[in-house]
Amino acid sequence: MSEITVFIARKIITMDPGRPFASAVAVRDGRILSVGSVESMRPWLRRYPHRIDGTFADRIVMPGFIDPHTHLSQSGTYMYLNYVGPIPSPGPDRINPALPTREAVMARLGEMSAATAGAKEPLFAWGFDPAMQGGHLHRDDLDRISADRPIAILSYAPHFVYTNSAMLRLLGADESLAMHGVGRDGDGRLNGRFVEMEALNYALAPVRGQFVRAGQHSLGLRRMGDVAQRAGVTTTADMLFGARNFESEWRLQQSVVSDPEFPLRMVLVPYEAAIRERFESDADGWMADLKARATDKIRFHGVKFFSDGSYPAMSLRVRPPGYLDGGNGLRGDVPWDELAGRMLPFWKAGVQIHAHANGDEAIDAVLDALAKLQSIHPRFDHRLTIEHYCISTTDQARRLKALGGLASVNCYFVHFRSQIHNEHAFGPDRAEATARLGSLEREGVTFALHSDFSLVVAPLDPLMAVWIAVNRIAADGVTVQAPGERIGVERALRAITIDAAYVLGMEREIGSLEVGKFADFTVLSADPTAVDPMAIRDIRVLGTVLGGRVQPGASA
Repeated sequence: MSEITVFIARKIITMDPGRPFASAVAVRDGRILSVGSVESMRPWLRRYPHRIDGTFADRIVMPGFIDPHTHLSQSGTYMYLNYVGPIPSPGPDRINPALPTREAVMARLGEMSAATAGAKEPLFAWGFDPAMQGGHLHRDDLDRISADRPIAILSYAPHFVYTNSAMLRLLGADESLAMHGVGRDGDGRLNGRFVEMEALNYALAPVRGQFVRAGQHSLGLRRMGDVAQRAGVTTTADMLFGARNFESEWRLQQSVVSDPEFPLRMVLVPYEAAIRERFESDADGWMADLKARATDKIRFHGVKFFSDGSYPAMSLRVRPPGYLDGGNGLRGDVPWDELAGRMLPFWKAGVQIHAHANGDEAIDAVLDALAKLQSIHPRFDHRLTIEHYCISTTDQARRLKALGGLASVNCYFVHFRSQIHNEHAFGPDRAEATARLGSLEREGVTFALHSDFSLVVAPLDPLMAVWIAVNRIAADGVTVQAPGERIGVERALRAITIDAAYVLGMEREIGSLEVGKFADFTVLSADPTAVDPMAIRDIRVLGTVLGGRVQPGASA
């Protein structure tokens, strides 16, 4: 047998409620052999060669953080695009500066257009945030940049594409275009906006070649992996696998994630609409083939549906009275009355369903579909997960529990966006009660916290997510948003460790420090269970350990 390594620490928070704390963890062949103290694991140490590793002797060790909903592959691609967002964003060799106003965006677009005068390909940029940068763009706005060269602008939360008149002509789009998500003025004239997946993919077709240049995709994913590792993440899930091309995305993931130097485990969740389009005749066989490809570092899990739009881009669906302006968002790419039917084959096959639903009306649609599935083919432990769960009601938390569902919640918006959307789109009541974690806890619903990085205007930072969940402090640094929706530190830590593992069906392998699980750790400068809750976001991540291997950058 290989040598045992015993990592000692000032304190080990195991997330095992029966044995919550330890001072040593023994590792062999990438998995946990024993947890406790050096003395308690003597029965192992007397029998086998071992060494004591004191690298983290004065540090806090926790299970590796899990972010169960990111888009690292797609995010890595976006690094190479022209950027017009409201916050600084990583580029391939520098940090792209923030453009805080609409005027700054238009000026930057003008500079891009002038710098590439004579180019034949469309001018393409991403990162526009309508709530922070003066409202949705219109074709007439972009026509002022160029009336002749096609222009397409992708929103930061990529649910909108804004185009000018030349781009509409390139697409062959006119007022006769009948497609879900095509924006129009009150008189029926196309306004240049394409919203949600069907319309989005249509509008992006002429610029697809600008997304990926040779070698950039791999470098981008590696850089995003470094971002996640610095935040203490050891496992994450790509929640839109196959949206572009299943095989090319698989080759990318295999080449990057399988590299021993890549610091994460990756869970790939296929996109249902892409499965339906490309493998409808043999979806079962294709998914079985995916499972056969799994390794310790890459695996396939579940299936992803969309039921509505975006919180930050303001296209989610809400119950009456709707938005502040009397409008509403859009459903996803599956009509709601077809949702249960589209889910049913996966449901019967025992595949876990992840359903994107940001607004309470969309959550109703998912819960209605879940109720129908249970009436057709009852299942225990199905773990249908509502992804994002941003604007919800207390009755929905109770219904989610009754139907056996889970939630993976983006709580970052409580701090970074709630005061913005108090005035834009959703109004004070819904904005303040974003991410009702307290209601989920009271009803006994298992939930995780995720970032959706980097497709929303918020960081990837699990300790920040815990800080927000526990304190619910708005961006002004003072206001507590919906204090009854706060949760305790222990429950918030569960939501980035063992409960996040449960959402991904991996609770037997990661999420807590228990015998037989992968030896994945996050190393911290202070104990989040002992500091003032307001200080949790100031705790430094000092490094991670993946499969017992200390990752580069970890420090004592």
